[in-house]
Amino acid sequence: MVRLCAVLLIVIPACSTAPPSPADREALERAFEESMRGAVLNGHFTVRRHDESGSGTEQQEQQENVNLRSERYEVEKVVKRAGDIWTFHARIQFSSTDVTVPVPVRLTWSGDTPMVSVTDLGIPGMGTYTARVVFYRDSYAGMWWGGSHGGNLFGRIEKSD
Repeated sequence: MVRLCAVLLIVIPACSTAPPSPADREALERAFEESMRGAVLNGHFTVRRHDESGSGTEQQEQQENVNLRSERYEVEKVVKRAGDIWTFHARIQFSSTDVTVPVPVRLTWSGDTPMVSVTDLGIPGMGTYTARVVFYRDSYAGMWWGGSHGGNLFGRIEKSD
């Protein structure tokens, strides 16, 4: 146990990175914009019902792991608005849903990794959602909530043909 604590005291500070400079941040933002232009987020999501405390039962969580559902987001482009507010111009496809909408999101950075955050965002024809999604290289992953349901999502970022 003492050895583990010593290792963690050495490793954790070494993993920390200073925030990027404004010029580096601009380069990261341009690279993110380019990576999302004409991109397809092609993946899966899980669904589980939440009880009033906001968590699912163990049985529901086990069921969630075997019931992956397909999702597809065709991103025309992302546009930085002001501060950390961006708009995703996307076609959203899952289950019987197929809509094209501009989706305003908060985009924050952890080092070189962007994270999209929406809280109680109403999307016309779809409902109200909360989500946290990270993007790294050619992958995305996160979690979502909508009413009494929620789950996880993950997939690959591909360029459209």
